[in-house]
Amino acid sequence: MNLAQVVHDGAVLAPLQFGGDLIGLAIAFLVLAIIAAIAGASGVAGLSMTIAKWLVIIFVVLAVVTFFL
Repeated sequence: MNLAQVVHDGAVLAPLQFGGDLIGLAIAFLVLAIIAAIAGASGVAGLSMTIAKWLVIIFVVLAVVTFFL
């Protein structure tokens, strides 16, 4: 049993762990941008691409920081 887990009434409770699914979100926004571009909604496509770009940048920065820690 992990030291961070707590047993309460027979159930093992673990603290919340944020997986950081930034790549999954970035791919979702990329797909949304491609669909919006095909549909002709250039504003939505541009905003979705901007969000996807920033999510990838944040992912890479956090990955590098985690690698060095």
